[in-house]
Amino acid sequence: MLEKCIQGRVLLLTICAAGIGGTFQFGYNLSIINAPTLHIQEFINETWWARTGQPLPDHLVLFVWSLIVSLYPLGGLFGALLAGPLAVMLGRKKSLLANNVFVAAAAILFGFSRRAGSFEMLVLGRLLVGISAGLSMNVQTMYLGESAPKELRGAVAMTPAIFAALGIVIGQVVGLRELLGDPGAWPLLLASCLVPGVLQLASLPLLPESPRYLLIDRGDTEACLAALQRLRGTTNVAGELAELEEERAVCQGQRARRPWELFQDRGLRRQVTSLVVLGSALELCGNDSVYAYASSVFREAGIPKGKVQYAVLGTGSCELLAACLSCVLIERVGRRVLLIGGYCLMACWGTVFTVALCLQSSFPWMPYLAMSCIFAFVLSFGVGPAGVTGILATELFDQKARPAAYMVAGALVWTLLFLVGLGFPFLKEGLSHFLYVPFLGVCVCAAIYTGFFLPETKGKTFLEISKELHKHNFPRQSQGPEWTGPEVILSTEL
Repeated sequence: MLEKCIQGRVLLLTICAAGIGGTFQFGYNLSIINAPTLHIQEFINETWWARTGQPLPDHLVLFVWSLIVSLYPLGGLFGALLAGPLAVMLGRKKSLLANNVFVAAAAILFGFSRRAGSFEMLVLGRLLVGISAGLSMNVQTMYLGESAPKELRGAVAMTPAIFAALGIVIGQVVGLRELLGDPGAWPLLLASCLVPGVLQLASLPLLPESPRYLLIDRGDTEACLAALQRLRGTTNVAGELAELEEERAVCQGQRARRPWELFQDRGLRRQVTSLVVLGSALELCGNDSVYAYASSVFREAGIPKGKVQYAVLGTGSCELLAACLSCVLIERVGRRVLLIGGYCLMACWGTVFTVALCLQSSFPWMPYLAMSCIFAFVLSFGVGPAGVTGILATELFDQKARPAAYMVAGALVWTLLFLVGLGFPFLKEGLSHFLYVPFLGVCVCAAIYTGFFLPETKGKTFLEISKELHKHNFPRQSQGPEWTGPEVILSTEL
């Protein structure tokens, strides 16, 4: 694997250029909003006072702050719906480049919001970075999955999870009080999302487009050959080009699918079901709830209040480490093993975590057990579901259905992220220490579904995967050996 990465230096640069302006932005903008929470709430109140001469009631300050936070996943939903049409019309690479328009506009709004005395600029800016995150998350995974060779496709398609975890960690670091977490620096902190966008704009135009898009969607054989040679670092790509030509022949005459058509096609039943079930499990598995409990658990374990932010930083580092480990393991053990193992371990640690929360006042060492469970849970999530789930839309769908599949997956993930964020405070208040019990059921169900219904795709071409899924969707057509004798007269077959 290392030799192939060295040989394909352009592929490595493509991964970095797509990632820095893709899922890195998602993780970065998700985490930097936590550090200036109190400072932005004060700014909202001060702005209202300057306008009306009266302070804004606390519940309305909280409402505006909730709006700023919740518009990020709402924008992500819009971006996910926009990703499919843009990826077809502009191509994968140009869609990622055009996406930086939203980032630049958001950065300007963030940077000048305090000087303009307008918290509405923050609201609009969060909506725009959400649109950017939703669009880039889908297109980046599509772009890299189509550009990678089949023996490295899993590892390459895992890199969006690595960049997302890296974005979370960098956002936590930049948001520390010693850096941009100072009360007067929050506009600069929020506007710093422009830096990754500029890096992508400077690097990605120099790299090739997806070979599959060039050949199958645009019919440009010469551009596809040139892109393949650059990405592989060799001129000997005849075998891979023949595979692409075979895939092109299968897709010949077909148009790009629309999202609702995926649900109507019986030949895509297993793929759509897997996408919906495992995509929902990704957001409902309880990872966000563990992060929400992290600060209080760390304080219970005796970590000083001023040092809790560094312990929370450790959880983000755990997810980054796990994503890197998963990238190494995925082509060795396969997708199914990582998913089943990840969800089973999460269910195990979640059970221990629930017990520890219930007994933390009874035994002095229980808070330390709960703290250990947080790190173990985050590691299990990062090794399995966090990255592998994102590959499903790339590997389970063909070239014409893939953009629509990403629209469905993205819309589902961002909608659930919004609903979980909206309902989590009420769930936490109602279930208290038993908050994690519903999530345990989700983890167990996801592991069972993966074990029984998700085919292994490691080392297979897209056509081989399509043929195997066709057998699952139409089992009667593939039962028993083919008859090679005389033609059977149907009226006397019985």
